[in-house]
Amino acid sequence: MQKRNFTAALLMAFVVIAIILCLFAFPHDGLRAALRGVSIWWDVLFPALFPFFVISEIMLGFGIVHFFGTLLDPMMRPVFRIPGIGGFVMAMGFAAGYPVAAKLTSQLWEQQLVNREEGERLVAFTTSSDPIFLIGAVSIGFFHDASLAMILAVAHYGGSLLIGLMMRFHGRKSLPTPQKSKSGGWILQRAFNAMHTARIQDGRSLGTLLSQSIKHSLNLIFVVGGLVVFFSVVLEVLTSAHVMNMIYVLISSVLQLTGLPSELSQAVMNGLFEVTLGAKAAGNAPAALALSSKVAIGAFILSWGGMSVHAQIVSLLSHTNLRYLPFFVARLIHALLSAAIVLVIWEPMQAFRDAKAAFFPQYEPSSPVLSYLKLMLPVSVSVIFGAFTVIAGLFAAYSLLKLVYEKVGGTR
Repeated sequence: MQKRNFTAALLMAFVVIAIILCLFAFPHDGLRAALRGVSIWWDVLFPALFPFFVISEIMLGFGIVHFFGTLLDPMMRPVFRIPGIGGFVMAMGFAAGYPVAAKLTSQLWEQQLVNREEGERLVAFTTSSDPIFLIGAVSIGFFHDASLAMILAVAHYGGSLLIGLMMRFHGRKSLPTPQKSKSGGWILQRAFNAMHTARIQDGRSLGTLLSQSIKHSLNLIFVVGGLVVFFSVVLEVLTSAHVMNMIYVLISSVLQLTGLPSELSQAVMNGLFEVTLGAKAAGNAPAALALSSKVAIGAFILSWGGMSVHAQIVSLLSHTNLRYLPFFVARLIHALLSAAIVLVIWEPMQAFRDAKAAFFPQYEPSSPVLSYLKLMLPVSVSVIFGAFTVIAGLFAAYSLLKLVYEKVGGTR
């Protein structure tokens, strides 16, 4: 074990020294990449993530998360094999994007509301892009076509749900967290009791809760920004040093095997490190390439998340016993699923693209703020309610299949 740790440490030291030498060799490229990373963090990530970080802290302190957990427990356990409180994490993760779900999951683990396997299942399928980034940055900003948002959303969030169903088989032999007793009245009454109990156990005043939520959220958002800048710089200097040429050749070969244009290898490479850079490269790919191929690569990058997001997840889960490998495997499968879904639904979804005005208001350059609100806010709220609707629908399907199975088996 010690020899293996020494080898890993030696390899890491070699990589760090190589990056430092590249920074000395290409200082201007590194500075330009750092400024670009800071711009992405300040313009996109800070306003999109910081409010959700604060709100999630406050909701945990007030016991609102425990309220939803009690309500959703009868549905989430049979479908995804996680406590009902995971339904709230799922809704917040889909609405706020990475890494909010990992942050909430780590807090649930600290409160012993989920065990290791349940936390790994939860992080694996609730870590996703937020609709603001998917619509505003990717569809409109990079691809310049708001109608693509519907296709990307179906592929991305549909892939997440499929990963959730697959991950229910992860850790099959592990014992679940104890289920709350069903005694004590109607489920809504038990949900309010759980919220009241959690609020009493927290015990912080409103002022203390608010100040601590802001402080913790600021610390986290600076960690997120630092990782984005770091990976942006690393990718740029390694590209300038031609270190990535071998990986480019490998990615081009894989793309050719799948029938996708090799010209998209640059986008895939950028997306492996940082999701924003990769999605932008996919949107700016040559116009001669098939739009379906570019959107499929965009969906792949969104679902993979980039090593920057992976590093954020690892940093958030570092104080828990949750493992990184299940998350890594789930991200890879999710990325492949999302790209495949785009290619499968591309032709059927063209009818929705033609009717995009019914779903997305037209962007008005003369009034960017108003257009932004019209496009983004309703979609974020819709994603939250849509997540709860999907949970209820999956539970209904599960109950129906279970009833049919029991009748066919003669148990009823």
